[in-house]
Amino acid sequence: MIFEVPFPPDFSFEHCLSFLQRSPREVLHRCGIDCVRKLLRFEGTNFLLEIRPFTNVLQVMVLNSTASEHQQAYIRQYIVEWFDLEANLKPFYALAEKDKLLKDLVKKYYGYRIVGQPDLFESLVWAVLGQQINLQFAYALKQRFVQQFGEQLNFEGQDYFLFPQPEAVASLTDENLLPLQFSKQKSRYTVLIAEAFASGKVSKEKLRGMSLIEAKEELMKIKGVGNWTANYALMKTFRYPDAFPLEDAGIHNAIRNLKNLKRKPTLDEVRKIFKKYKGWEAYATLYLWKSL
Repeated sequence: MIFEVPFPPDFSFEHCLSFLQRSPREVLHRCGIDCVRKLLRFEGTNFLLEIRPFTNVLQVMVLNSTASEHQQAYIRQYIVEWFDLEANLKPFYALAEKDKLLKDLVKKYYGYRIVGQPDLFESLVWAVLGQQINLQFAYALKQRFVQQFGEQLNFEGQDYFLFPQPEAVASLTDENLLPLQFSKQKSRYTVLIAEAFASGKVSKEKLRGMSLIEAKEELMKIKGVGNWTANYALMKTFRYPDAFPLEDAGIHNAIRNLKNLKRKPTLDEVRKIFKKYKGWEAYATLYLWKSL
């Protein structure tokens, strides 16, 4: 079955697809030349989606089953959140076109949007996995973790995976995770995050509608979730426009490169630069990352 999700004129599926293709170890979606396939679970049913762009719409094909109107509505909303299709980027582009750091980036990557993680649990665990290691090793950890503990669907000879559920992860121990090359710290933090979600102490629904400060405070009650991790998750899951990981090495490297500095900027220097992007810090971060 096929249905459509409209998108705004300033959306580039091509740039977003490029982001989704950044690691061959990615297991939560499969990219083609002009499409992406993703497994999604809703109310106990798994839907394998194929998404490709047409004029002003994304065409969504459910490959393994049919979806009711209720299920289609969930899938549509997931895709809208995944590609941030409801964001009005006109104010950001107007600001960026006058900014020395961003003006060339927004011309080159016009239509690039925050490819998010609508699942807050996935977003937090991914942030923890990526702490203090390079991106490709983080993807290797995620690949092992998902393949070991996530649900799997085989379709036409290819495997598709769902991110592990908090209830399953909460019961894991070092004996399960250290063989995947998790550090003891990553193992502990991953399980603690899972316990918080499995117990109902933390959920996407509970955080919805909170201010950025309130949401950060709630997330940082979980051991292992610091300022960087909380900001990253809130940026990727809730699209808080002013959420950005200030301490992120990628931001610092991008600024250093674009300004031709001999050293990385200090945190105070980064704060000063980002004052110009008030309300659009997350998108400024996105385009700075893209410059790398």
